[in-house]
Amino acid sequence: MKYRLIDLFCGAGGMTLGFVDPRFGGSFECVFGIDSDWAAIKTHERNFRSPALAADIEAWLDQSPQIPHVDVVIGGPPCQGFSLLNKNRLDDSRRELWEPFLRVVAASGARIFVMENVAELKSSPELKALVSRASEMGFETACEVLNAADYGAPQHRKRAILVGWKSATIPSPPFPPPPSHSDPALAGGTPWRTVRDAISDLPPPEGVEIRHSPPPMNLHFGRSPTDKSVQRYKSVPPGGNRFDLQKNARALTPDCWIRKTSGGTDLFGRLWWDRPSVTIRTEFFKPEKGRYLHPVQHRPITHREAARLMGFPDEFEFVGTKIDIAKQMGNAVPPQLAGALAKMVEEMLAV
Repeated sequence: MKYRLIDLFCGAGGMTLGFVDPRFGGSFECVFGIDSDWAAIKTHERNFRSPALAADIEAWLDQSPQIPHVDVVIGGPPCQGFSLLNKNRLDDSRRELWEPFLRVVAASGARIFVMENVAELKSSPELKALVSRASEMGFETACEVLNAADYGAPQHRKRAILVGWKSATIPSPPFPPPPSHSDPALAGGTPWRTVRDAISDLPPPEGVEIRHSPPPMNLHFGRSPTDKSVQRYKSVPPGGNRFDLQKNARALTPDCWIRKTSGGTDLFGRLWWDRPSVTIRTEFFKPEKGRYLHPVQHRPITHREAARLMGFPDEFEFVGTKIDIAKQMGNAVPPQLAGALAKMVEEMLAV
């Protein structure tokens, strides 16, 4: 019989996928998911055929719902409250959404929980409060910052992973899970998967809209850049960034970038063929937001390329508008990382 799980703040289901799909390491059954993003919930339902609810988790809990009994609760409370990109993070209420997460853990009878968040969680005062509350519930905990590239995702994505287990019945985990991939500069081991591994087989994109065609081309569409934008793209060499744009085409460079002489080395940058990608965020289609230009073609990466760099298989179906889907991708957990955690959790439960 498969172990049962609930996925909180589930989004499109990258973490669910790693836990339920044996290709990534897991063989669990997802019995419930919840997220406030309606389109993400539709994506989750489309791919997992399990009950899912589009709702605010605190409002839902206030209704005293019937919470399924499960073995494990997984999920990633919204990370913007901890992110260094959020200048108002000290007053952000999203920093406290671990509290309803633990309420569901308690109500579900779960013996293990796995929480995912930005790396800044590990050094936050909220982690101490969270660990203290979990201890009162009978859970031991461990927290480490893991890189998704070390587990087979073609993307550098460092995330804090907090694991909690009922110490009375569950042994301490082999945490963090042993990496399956490593920096090719280090001797031995399987090298990191690269941008080339993930997207080099794709032809040039077609059109500018989602198409009702088989994958991968359904999400492999471009944009409608201005002539000025195209000239900017052409001015950035392989591996280059906004500083190369300024050097090669100063007249095309925004004044704010010329005035800013330090930092932002990924802005308007090209991905490297033979490295994992940078972290894919929700606006990957805007090269001014990061290193999101194709390695050699004069354009930003497409939604299909972003999905592959996130580790999603082509047959995974996304629901929503272009903006909806980009948000789902940028907020997801690479299923390869989730799969490694799933194997660890399954070993813990089997003892």
